[in-house]
Amino acid sequence: MSGCSGNCSTCGSDCADRKAESLLAKLNEKANVKKVIAVVSGKGGVGKSTVTAMAAVAMSRRGNRVAVLDADITGPSAPTAFGVNECQGATQDGLYPALTKGGIQVMSINLLLDNSTDPVVWRGPVIAGAVKQFWTDVIWEDVDYMFVDMPPGTGDVPLTVFQSLPVDGIIIVTSPQDLVSMIVSKAVKMANMMHIPVLGFVENYSYLECPDCGKRIEVFGKSHLDEVAASFSLPILARLPIDPKVAACYDAGQMESVDTSSMQQVLDAVERA
Repeated sequence: MSGCSGNCSTCGSDCADRKAESLLAKLNEKANVKKVIAVVSGKGGVGKSTVTAMAAVAMSRRGNRVAVLDADITGPSAPTAFGVNECQGATQDGLYPALTKGGIQVMSINLLLDNSTDPVVWRGPVIAGAVKQFWTDVIWEDVDYMFVDMPPGTGDVPLTVFQSLPVDGIIIVTSPQDLVSMIVSKAVKMANMMHIPVLGFVENYSYLECPDCGKRIEVFGKSHLDEVAASFSLPILARLPIDPKVAACYDAGQMESVDTSSMQQVLDAVERA
């Protein structure tokens, strides 16, 4: 309309071309993040945090500066995976994240607790606010790729991340179970509702390789992900086995020593995002 100032927040008119106010949070002025990738799962227990750590390590090995934002406030595990237990420090400008031996920047609520085993008993809005502060109050230094380790499901935190952070793409982690169709569909549909592209699927616990004969054993049954992926016209980027060595490295804080060759298609998709 004529005389429009462009500031919809102070205007009561119902214009046909009125644009919704952006909910994106402002990145810390001292920080620099080029690309944000959210790693999500429709349900817990599928190894989403392991996939996040592997993707971060693999991308770092390609010569990129990488960060992990642990958005799973009530179940944080990124510090354990990378063997870090404290932030680098803080100034009046913000908080510096922890730095792994390989140079990956990590921020998690467990880095701020007096005891890493203390539970975070907060209501949803407070938890979501904490995740938002990891974006606004942390000084992320020259990050090429940030991987956001999301809590499972489609609740407050995923909604906050999708609305507040400039997410460039989503990787959905799943497992070969009968529930996969329903659970994955929910995650894909939420991403579509938020207008964020799904880069593809990573099937974790896809099989167990017999140490004696090398035969692949489908511990959780035959995978149904091919049909689901085809129905959404999305690619399967990786099928990861049950690997006790990876689990041991995760628990020992040595994820930067694992073999990440299986993540190459994941990285290719992230680079194209």
